[in-house]
Amino acid sequence: MRLKDKVALITGGSSGIGKASAMLFAKEGAKVVVADVNEAGATETVREIKAAGFEAAFVKADVSKAADCENMVKFAEATYGKLNILFNNAGIMDSNDDNAESTSEETWDLTMNINAKGVFLGCKYGIPALKRAGGGSIINTASFVAILGAATPQVAYTASKGAVLSLTRELAVIHARENIRVNALCPGPLKTELLMKFLNTEEKKQRRLVHIPMGRFGESEEMAKSALFLACDDSSYVTGTEFLVDGGITAAYVTPQ
Repeated sequence: MRLKDKVALITGGSSGIGKASAMLFAKEGAKVVVADVNEAGATETVREIKAAGFEAAFVKADVSKAADCENMVKFAEATYGKLNILFNNAGIMDSNDDNAESTSEETWDLTMNINAKGVFLGCKYGIPALKRAGGGSIINTASFVAILGAATPQVAYTASKGAVLSLTRELAVIHARENIRVNALCPGPLKTELLMKFLNTEEKKQRRLVHIPMGRFGESEEMAKSALFLACDDSSYVTGTEFLVDGGITAAYVTPQ
């Protein structure tokens, strides 16, 4: 029970990393607030948590909107009395995204608003709540693409994740002496709906897999376990990090295949 007596707010909790983390955090003793625009999916996550005998609540939130981010934090405090863990996980990747010549302004703005601005707004309203609780942990979902470039681009997504990484470092330094830790979880390619929608042919999948030393896509549950480490006191001396959980892809020059 590594999160016993903790309250965790997880955005993008209807599926993928967010859902897996909500389930695991609850199992580890946290009271979990699941925030998402997908009401049906997030409600199902909460139902599954409660069916397993743990505590969770849903709040609808579009993380690109300041009022929604302010409200989700207020909801967490009103429902469970405090906020100890903020997992800014919500994100999108437009499968039509490509290079700088073909990416539309609309795609760029939408991606940055959710992936980067959403993290900023989560922190803007979440940090005062963590201070009220005496400190806590913030986890921001970035990506291995914040570290590496690719010849199969999705430039809006990549730029947004670079922004998350830079913001994470800055906030970690600013709040390091306030008992608030801020870290970036950087997943490698995952077998999630978000990526599989983009890698919609076997050729595209193999193009990625050949560069991953482990030779497989990661699983949401593996990211949830990594997020748990950053959320709990096991990582009490960890802040400002790029926590790469990527099957070795950022370590590779060539791979065994």
